[in-house]
Amino acid sequence: MQQRGSDHVNVHQDDVMKHDLQGMLRGDHPNRAEEWREAEPGADDDPPLADGPVPPRGAPTTEEAERESFRFELARHLRRTVFPADRDTLLDTLAAEHAPDGLAEPVRDLPAGHRYANVQEVVDALGRKPKA
Repeated sequence: MQQRGSDHVNVHQDDVMKHDLQGMLRGDHPNRAEEWREAEPGADDDPPLADGPVPPRGAPTTEEAERESFRFELARHLRRTVFPADRDTLLDTLAAEHAPDGLAEPVRDLPAGHRYANVQEVVDALGRKPKA
């Protein structure tokens, strides 16, 4: 078996580490003989996080995720061949595609007579522009 050059642990140390982890992976109780080696649990008086767990760096915010989800669902129900399209054409297509009311309602508020080149223009016109 060929080893990568970036490994910091040799094969024997790797086997020892795997053996040490077996108790923790298989057991449902502390596996260290010395109590001081156990990971410290959270304190009873630790304050709860206000907004839940902290998202990983670069993860979209809830608002961004909702905006992207709306755009995705709208694109799923509007075929490319529909564009360029005005509000009435978009509503007819959404009705033909049996789109949920949550997609059709905002489209009803678009101005009549304006033509949109693609789904992104529709989403932007609905005020769901991405934050810069």
